[in-house]
Amino acid sequence: MAENLQSSRQLRPIDLARGHGLSTQAVRNYEADGILPPADRTPHGYRTYTPLHARALRAFLALVPGHGHQTAASIMRAVNRGEVEEALRLIDEGHAQLLDDRRTLQAVENALRDLESTAAKEPTTAPGPGSTFIGPLAERLGIRPATLRTWERAGLVRPRRDPLTGYRVYDEADVRDALLVHQLRRGGYLLERIAPLIAQVRSAGGLEPLEATLRDWRDRLSARGRAMLSGAAELEDHLSERG
Repeated sequence: MAENLQSSRQLRPIDLARGHGLSTQAVRNYEADGILPPADRTPHGYRTYTPLHARALRAFLALVPGHGHQTAASIMRAVNRGEVEEALRLIDEGHAQLLDDRRTLQAVENALRDLESTAAKEPTTAPGPGSTFIGPLAERLGIRPATLRTWERAGLVRPRRDPLTGYRVYDEADVRDALLVHQLRRGGYLLERIAPLIAQVRSAGGLEPLEATLRDWRDRLSARGRAMLSGAAELEDHLSERG
């Protein structure tokens, strides 16, 4: 079937571009990047494409919303090299990342519920039950102590200082704040966006200030999942036509 497609009517770069809302330069760039199969040339050196190229372009553009430009390009390059298993592995990695992001969202919601249900304790003069220092907390979160210090400068965590040693002491509320910041960062939120959310949660003492953010996050994950389905359908059509 691929042979029949290659021998079917020729398409100019402008035909491919107009059919997908692109510029002719974008089409040429996609070919140069290996996203499209190599084009044939006329005796005068002009590029000629076929419906196979159109399907490849459609598959790539459908993959981008769910996987991102870089991964979508890698998938199409693998297909064009005949390495379908590699293309499928990249798609599997995208789905695994989406699942991990869903688990991250759930962890954030759980952390917020803990924050909502547990009243902040008054600072004590020495580390007590549930308190910890910067090293153990950083190790627990899988980050560097310098990252916790950065969060502290941004007002995201507010450890007290031990009066005898001067070490930072993180009580249970501080640990919960650090966990919340860590999960939001994993969700792609910048520090400047997290700071007002943390302040709102502290002042309101509940989940409500973050409901809109969590709903938006959940909607984005759902949209990404559906985009992956659409991209997979277009890629399957392209693979079937390639034979």
